[in-house]
Amino acid sequence: MKTALSIGGSDPTAGAGIQADLKVFHSLGVYGLTVITAITSQDTTGVKNICPLSQEVVRLQLYTLKEDIKIEAMKTGMLYSVEIVDVVCDFIKDADITKVVVDPVYVSSSGRVLTDRDTLKRVVKGLLPLTKVVTPNIKEASLISGINIESLDTLYEAAKRIKSFGVDVVIITGGHFFEKGSGDATVDFYYDGNLFQKIESRRYRGEYHGTGCVFSSALSAYLCYYDSVLEAARKAKEFMDKSIQKAFFPGRGMGILGV
Repeated sequence: MKTALSIGGSDPTAGAGIQADLKVFHSLGVYGLTVITAITSQDTTGVKNICPLSQEVVRLQLYTLKEDIKIEAMKTGMLYSVEIVDVVCDFIKDADITKVVVDPVYVSSSGRVLTDRDTLKRVVKGLLPLTKVVTPNIKEASLISGINIESLDTLYEAAKRIKSFGVDVVIITGGHFFEKGSGDATVDFYYDGNLFQKIESRRYRGEYHGTGCVFSSALSAYLCYYDSVLEAARKAKEFMDKSIQKAFFPGRGMGILGV
């Protein structure tokens, strides 16, 4: 069985973070491994508190796994601090992992800021050159690129800028509002330095928790089986579509995807 590692925060609702990633990996036939960077207190209405783990605790989790299990793909979610980003960068190089997906988590679905600008800068300078695919949403792509994305043209310029930081492929998610007549579709934008490709699916009403986590973990799982990032991204988009169709609302806030 293929193995994939999720490095990120713990979400007690299991709708996002490492719990959601584990469910996605299991659904797609991949054995999931996890390394926790922070413990959050949150529900479907939002994040109430974040308790980060130390750099040394994160390091110990990673290198203990490395000594025992071969990791074929990995994804990062909330890394929280500059120090944790540095540990993850060292680990990727030491473990020689090439199929790395970075979900550059900055703001939660409910709007809570989950890290600081210095950490995001370290992700850009240190982690992206080691990354196969980065999957920012519109807001994150604007922050990373320094370009305010207001149109398809500025989105394309932002994708090119992010690509220049050393990542192989950029996928900017949630660009549905840039195209006329796209009210019933959601569009992600794939850019690999040559090809600028739209990946579309149906748009659903409502707010859903953990969409970025589920997409990036599905992408990581599919990269265990596909050499083509574009093909893996299309499969991940299809998985997202089915997960939203099966979403339910266990609390007073956002829906939980049915993965």
